Amino acid sequence: MSTTHHTHHTHQDTERPATAVQESLFDIGPGEEVGYRVPIACQVAGITYRQLDYWARTDLVKPSIRGARGSGSQRLYSFRDILVLKIVKRLLDTGISLQNIRLAVDKLLDRGVNDIAEITLVSDGTTVYECRSDEEIIDLLNGGQGVFGIAVPGIVKELTGTISAFPSERVADEGNVVSMNELAERRRLRTS
Repeated sequence: MSTTHHTHHTHQDTERPATAVQESLFDIGPGEEVGYRVPIACQVAGITYRQLDYWARTDLVKPSIRGARGSGSQRLYSFRDILVLKIVKRLLDTGISLQNIRLAVDKLLDRGVNDIAEITLVSDGTTVYECRSDEEIIDLLNGGQGVFGIAVPGIVKELTGTISAFPSERVADEGNVVSMNELAERRRLRTS
């Protein structure tokens, strides 16, 4: 099976077999079953632990792979979670209130990474608009609504480059966490 082909789904199929996810792993960030620990999520998204913790507790951005259940379990954030954290950070930096960011993020949370990656968020400083084409962006800017835009494709690209340097973990079906190196080793043994 070739690992170079690209998949462009508008939404993520939850029923996709694990192998398909593996094949598209480096298409646009790692798949949803690959997780990053809290310190990495903070560092890559450029936020503090207090922000991350507060956003998780108030359901703004929760770790979709594993929440903190008891002291023994580590919160694990997926690539998409970290992408959304990064978007939230950008919106905060531009002075938008957390309340308005919450409204914008709610719309992103049920989307797959490929879908989010095509959006440019344009804001007038209060409301956040989603644009999918240059025409939409120009309309907003001409209408005076758009003061600034956040191009998500750029963030995705930046994040994909940065995150590859950090260790990730994969949550196996049994709920055990396996490091990616171990995973590669297993795959090698399977195919040899």
